[in-house]
Amino acid sequence: MEYKVIPFVATAKQQNVSSSHIAQQLEDLIKAKQIEGWKYVRLESVSTYIQPVEGCFRNTVRPGYMTSYQMAVFIKEEYESPVDPSY
Repeated sequence: MEYKVIPFVATAKQQNVSSSHIAQQLEDLIKAKQIEGWKYVRLESVSTYIQPVEGCFRNTVRPGYMTSYQMAVFIKEEYESPVDPSY
């Protein structure tokens, strides 16, 4: 069994910010990976802390912050070929 995790970042313009537009982007990703033999499992949210950037004199140039990413999880099952009993 093999897994694939792909970042999913939906894009939208202010004129077309609708849940159906976002859902269509996820559906397109699922269909594209399905053609490659991958089966969609779920969408996961992964949170992480971005470390602050410090300047030359230990002053903070950019503070640290939390952010999250959406990850689409896919699975591909590897089928073993049947054993030939004549061996």
